[in-house]
Amino acid sequence: MRMKVLGPLNAEVNGSSVVPTASKPRQILALLALYPGRVVPVSTLMEEIWGTKLPASAMTTLQTYILQLRRRLGTAMGPDAPGTAKDILATRYGGYVLQIPPERVDVYEYERLVAAGQRAVEEQGDDREAAELFRRGLDLWDGSALVDIRVGPVLEIEVTRLEESRLVTRERCIDADLRLGRHIELIAELTDLVARYPQHEGLHSQAMVALYRSGRQASALEIYRRLRRRLIEDLGVEPSPQLQRLHHAMLSVDPQLDVAAGPRRTSTFDLYAV
Repeated sequence: MRMKVLGPLNAEVNGSSVVPTASKPRQILALLALYPGRVVPVSTLMEEIWGTKLPASAMTTLQTYILQLRRRLGTAMGPDAPGTAKDILATRYGGYVLQIPPERVDVYEYERLVAAGQRAVEEQGDDREAAELFRRGLDLWDGSALVDIRVGPVLEIEVTRLEESRLVTRERCIDADLRLGRHIELIAELTDLVARYPQHEGLHSQAMVALYRSGRQASALEIYRRLRRRLIEDLGVEPSPQLQRLHHAMLSVDPQLDVAAGPRRTSTFDLYAV
């Protein structure tokens, strides 16, 4: 059994999908997929499906949903399978567990690649290897996490965590690419990102540096002006001291902004941190 949560939910056994069409069983399967090999308590499953307002028939209804999932599993496994659906979606004291290795779920491969990329930066100082690992992890995504699932309070937390991880990984990947001198290649990606995240200072600092190093100083300064205006109008605050110092460095043509002179293994946003 292989599962995907980084995009639409997908779960296949012998090439056949076992994802149900009904929304609540889909929620259960998605939540179990995020914790392979670990017991998910009945209380957590109920909270995901009904929140704090449990119906009187909550336990019976949950058991019905589990039975529906097992039927789909059993059909896909076929009569000659070495085990049964109950062996894969097993009952444990106080909850249920999806008995599959973590590496069968795409999010665990993503997190493995991201961790390896971070080690390449921190322990080896290898930006080329780090960028490659980060990109491979990001390539596993096919849209927003669990984009076709109506998430409840538990899955909402998990989806938020995954989306934040995805954004941080993109920032780290871009930092590595900038240290490798790939500023021109990054401009299109960063233009899209600053439009999607109009108040994100880290992404704006990366866009500024990419444009500046590509000989587009005026465009880099315009990125700063737009962000400053938006922060003042929307939040009533000035850009952070780091970003203000980066802006000043561009005005004064600071040689530290050059690829060769820039500090190694430092995020673009922290180039001018105190």
